[in-house]
Amino acid sequence: MKVIASSLRKGNVVEMEGRLYVVLTAANFHPGKGTPTTTVDMRRISDGTKVSERWRTTEMVEKATVDERDYDFLYEDSEGFHFMEPQTYDQVVVTEDVLGANKPYLMEGMRCQVKTFEGIPIALEVPQRITVEITETEPVVKGQTASSSYKPAMTVNGLRIMVPPHIGAGIRVVINTDDDSYVERAKD
Repeated sequence: MKVIASSLRKGNVVEMEGRLYVVLTAANFHPGKGTPTTTVDMRRISDGTKVSERWRTTEMVEKATVDERDYDFLYEDSEGFHFMEPQTYDQVVVTEDVLGANKPYLMEGMRCQVKTFEGIPIALEVPQRITVEITETEPVVKGQTASSSYKPAMTVNGLRIMVPPHIGAGIRVVINTDDDSYVERAKD
């Protein structure tokens, strides 16, 4: 299936020259003058080699036909990360190299999208927004303006993010998994 290059996201699987690649990062660049481009860092599924590719944002790219299903994260052990399909209770083990940078986001019971090709897990997509608890944060510096000042904070799953001054330890916040940015205070 052909898609425009600017629609590629982390976790998508692309087919080039008969080989499958999983997208690690995708960034669109719009210069003031000239053609907008999409730069994509990918990992070749067959041997794990990382490659970088640049396309014009309107170019068509072949998105591979892979089986995409929702799975619930169960646990991690020496084999890898175990996921279960909620309707059929089929279990699949995802290795750490397939999981990649998504490891800190995984929480027990989290619904993720596992992409398989011929029954083998090749990519994993976590939800775009997750709720995490802040474990520690720096105290507010007096005199800072509230409009644009953020302070570093550590989450319960080991992520380092920037949060507004009114967020303290023990508060649950929603973060964007694409760039680890603070979205809002959790409403629960």
